Amino acid sequence: MSFASYLADEKSSQTIRLFLNVATSMTGSIVLFKIMPKFKDMFIRAGLKGIDLSKKEKIQIPEAFGVISGAFFLIITFLFIPLRFYETLAFNRELSHHQFIEYLAALLSIGCMIFLGFADDVLDLKWRDKLLLPTVASLPLLMVYFANINSTTIIVPFPLRSWIGYSLNLGFLYYVYMGMLAVFCTNAINIYAGINGIEVGQSLVIAFSVLISNLIEYNGPFRDNHIFSMYLIIPFIACALPLFLYNKYPSRVFVGDTFCYFAGMTFAVVGILGHFSKFLLLFLFRKYSIFFCQSRNCLNSYHVQDIVCQDSIQKPDF
Repeated sequence: MSFASYLADEKSSQTIRLFLNVATSMTGSIVLFKIMPKFKDMFIRAGLKGIDLSKKEKIQIPEAFGVISGAFFLIITFLFIPLRFYETLAFNRELSHHQFIEYLAALLSIGCMIFLGFADDVLDLKWRDKLLLPTVASLPLLMVYFANINSTTIIVPFPLRSWIGYSLNLGFLYYVYMGMLAVFCTNAINIYAGINGIEVGQSLVIAFSVLISNLIEYNGPFRDNHIFSMYLIIPFIACALPLFLYNKYPSRVFVGDTFCYFAGMTFAVVGILGHFSKFLLLFLFRKYSIFFCQSRNCLNSYHVQDIVCQDSIQKPDF
């Protein structure tokens, strides 16, 4: 096989594209690590700063540094677009519009969440807005899924097949589920917060878990889906690692809500367009327990507040 034939072969092209993706991501990661400290004074002058309560020295630390990591993620993935479709440029092969639209829709949804996350850091949005905005940002993703795939059938777990059957078509409810998944992922990263490095650290654990799952299924029947996932998860890891090194204890920067939205939407995108959204929930399983515990605590606190208010009304302080 000649070198040109090797480059034009589909499986060889996928391997080459992954190599180019890793090379681009590593280069971007090194550049990000080098230039990130230069933005610290700029953020402090803009008022994006806070104090680390876990340190004795109450010095000002720049916040919302997740926007820099997110911006570099977009730069890396934008530069990867011509490399991703190099066969079209080099060998005049027909462009796969299906894959091209999916890739652009993924970047559009992630870019929207980076912008909305930075707006949250600057404007301090209310919780009702934090639930609405990820839903709006996921609409391009859902429309591309509807146009290109539109599969709403799920495989029923084995213990339930005797009652429900082998598969179940959820129809419109499946799109509701995917929209709720985007909302959950973007807010799930923010459940664990307040400790140096915990937001980025847990995101890296989930990202490496997704990457390992993709590598295990690399030669499986859904190879293309997992390769698409790796095209996004590898640049994410490359951009999160430098941020983790600056955010771990003793932290020199804070990531802000921008990174939480950025990481959550990235996981939602690779889960939905990679066709393993239900498997992705296993990596976020611990988030459910934290969510229910916090919901119970919130309900208890509201109950206590109602009792205190009633006591204060019935027994005024003379």
